[in-house]
Amino acid sequence: MILKSSGETKLATIEYCHHMVREILEEPSALRKTISEEEGNIKKVAFEIEAKKYDIVYITGSGTSYHAGLASQYALSSLTDLIVSTIPASEFQRWIPAVVTRKALLMAISQSGESTDVVNAAKAALKRGIDLLAVTNTSESTLASLANYVISPKSGREIAVPATKTYVTQLMAIFMLSLEIAALREQKSKIDNVKRELYNVPQAIEKIFKSSRENIREAAEKYKDKNPMFILGSGPNYATALEAALKLKETCMVFAEGFAAREFLHGPIRLVDEKTLMILISPSDEVEEYADLSKRFKGFGANVISILEETEGSRPLMEASDGFISIPAGFSKIFSPILFIVPIQLFTYYVSVFRGLNPDNPEKLVKVVK
Repeated sequence: MILKSSGETKLATIEYCHHMVREILEEPSALRKTISEEEGNIKKVAFEIEAKKYDIVYITGSGTSYHAGLASQYALSSLTDLIVSTIPASEFQRWIPAVVTRKALLMAISQSGESTDVVNAAKAALKRGIDLLAVTNTSESTLASLANYVISPKSGREIAVPATKTYVTQLMAIFMLSLEIAALREQKSKIDNVKRELYNVPQAIEKIFKSSRENIREAAEKYKDKNPMFILGSGPNYATALEAALKLKETCMVFAEGFAAREFLHGPIRLVDEKTLMILISPSDEVEEYADLSKRFKGFGANVISILEETEGSRPLMEASDGFISIPAGFSKIFSPILFIVPIQLFTYYVSVFRGLNPDNPEKLVKVVK
């Protein structure tokens, strides 16, 4: 609930008043459960996929699951030699030829396993002779029943309509699969080092909660009335930018759009003014570029929040921004979408509450789109 005291708006004991924030705070435990309970199955699926020697992997999903697919494409293509293409589920049948001559696999991602668009894409793939890997939180779903292979992230039940913990556990499961396929192709010791890094992600998220939660809440109160909000990311965090924009639209009733960073300069920058909030997602190797962009946006009157790694090298962007949220440093860019989305999920939650909205049940939306 929102309380007003001494002219200041304060959030009081809201952390467990809504399912959305509780589910965000459950992410570390959900990720650990996915690692411990699904690792054996993921190894088995990776072995079977590698044995098939697929020529191409298609990935499909809708909404948040589509964004998980985009981030997963970066991981799969970076860690293996697989050719990977991600297509929205509603468009899959329009983009894939009626006759597929290459040995192909479709990775279909759906939290519920019941989304009409994803299930229809899966059926269309099977009809074309494409094998099916289902990534779903619901192992007894329609999607799972159709699949040749099933991976089931262990997020637990997600009640809030905006997907949060299901998104990060989807990413974790697919990143684990990518590493296991890579381990079958490369030196296992090299992959083991990267795997240890991935398995440290839950602890890093706990650090974000501990060190940045109050800053995120203050930023949400300060910028709650900004409209539009644009989120920029590059590489795998282009997917993070799209997911952040989706969360802001559905939860906060804000006009928000995500862009690949430099694509924003090709037209959309025209919309930036003093009413705009820019959110920049910057890994450590992109700090200088984002610092330059921040200065440009502020020159047009916009406010800028940067989400960056906690390193001295990030200082130019810290100084060029109106505010910043730091995440633990030292993680591969491949895995960074899990970390970068967490502060934005919290920011979205707090903006929604400060705007007097119900983040758990946004109007016009349902958990499973039929």
